[in-house]
Amino acid sequence: MRLKDRKAIVTGAGQGIGKSIALKMAQEGADVAVVEWNPDTGVQTRKEIEALGRRCLFFPVDVADWKQVEKLVAEAATAFGRIDILVNNAGFDRPGSLLKTKEEDWDAVLGVHLKGTLNCIQAVVPRMIEKSYGKIINLSSVWGKRGALSEISYSTAKAGILGLTKSVARELGRYQINVNVVLPGFILTPTVSKMAEKYRNMIIENTSLKRAGQPEEVANVVAFLSSDEASFMTGAEVEVSGGWNM
Repeated sequence: MRLKDRKAIVTGAGQGIGKSIALKMAQEGADVAVVEWNPDTGVQTRKEIEALGRRCLFFPVDVADWKQVEKLVAEAATAFGRIDILVNNAGFDRPGSLLKTKEEDWDAVLGVHLKGTLNCIQAVVPRMIEKSYGKIINLSSVWGKRGALSEISYSTAKAGILGLTKSVARELGRYQINVNVVLPGFILTPTVSKMAEKYRNMIIENTSLKRAGQPEEVANVVAFLSSDEASFMTGAEVEVSGGWNM
């Protein structure tokens, strides 16, 4: 129970990696605010957390909208009394090559990944500074470091999260707030399950462990970074990729 009685916000927690992180937080003893734009999947995550005996709040919020984020953080902080942990996982993809990437797709992807991450950090941090305590974990991707064909918007957004994490870590270290970033590799999420088998096999072949990862394997690392066991880690990039990026 490394996170016993901690209060956490997890964005994009309706499915895949985000849901696994939210459930892991609850298993480790935290109360969780689930942020998810899809009410059906968000409510399901909330039910599963409550079944674990932990308190859970659900917010159907678009993290790219500052006013919505500001409101959800204020309500979560009032209900929980404080916010100890923020996990910025919300994101989605609109694939496109360089010459076929549309402006609206670029704006939408960077809006959720980058602006959304910044919105949540800006809303939560003043409360963490008051307590001289906080754990912020951002989710990037191996593609944020190595790039990817026909993933101009997504790779750019994930690369931006790396820079944002390090800049925020430098600013907040004096307040004893740890800010780290996790870079998943090829993880078996609902989105990946729709990928053509030949492409899945190509990635697995280039992964040292010769398999795809499970969302729970990412959640385990996020839980560690959210705990006091990682108290001397900040600005760190942690790959959970099975060696895909070596």
